[in-house]
Amino acid sequence: MNLLFRLLPAGLSRDGFTCGNKALDAYWRTQAGQDQKRGFATVVIAGDAQTPDKVIGFYTLAAASVLLTDIPETEARRMPRYPAVPAIRLGRLAVASAFQGQHIGSLLVLDALRRSCCNELAWAIFLVDAKDEQTVTFYEKFLFRRFAQRPLSLWMHRKQAERIAGLGRKNTKF
Repeated sequence: MNLLFRLLPAGLSRDGFTCGNKALDAYWRTQAGQDQKRGFATVVIAGDAQTPDKVIGFYTLAAASVLLTDIPETEARRMPRYPAVPAIRLGRLAVASAFQGQHIGSLLVLDALRRSCCNELAWAIFLVDAKDEQTVTFYEKFLFRRFAQRPLSLWMHRKQAERIAGLGRKNTKF
């Protein structure tokens, strides 16, 4: 299968997609298009290149921030002393039930990292909130680290995201 990743186009039918998670299915049907239209989230869909309007999976990205005091001291000491650090949040990620277990979720994460790293928006931290421990384990395979005070919230530094996405920025130092 050759996946095609693109922004959710206006007017795309959202019928027929189900991932088995009621909250994610409801978000997809009723809110994803509105969030993108209103600028609350960027919604990226994945479809087979042969049938790109059949959605196999999706994820959302949004601008965010994290308190400098939430970042481990070893990392925080290399950052500017602003109270909040600019971030990108991977908000929702879902794979259609028929395609689960085929590493589509991993490809969605990799596309989210690549897309974020190629964006001109300034950010230092990539965030994700897991719904449960199983999801935490999934994200830890990408070398996300847990926040000490919020064990279902994970993060990685931009330089790590660039390495994982296969993109290196020259002269990146903190």
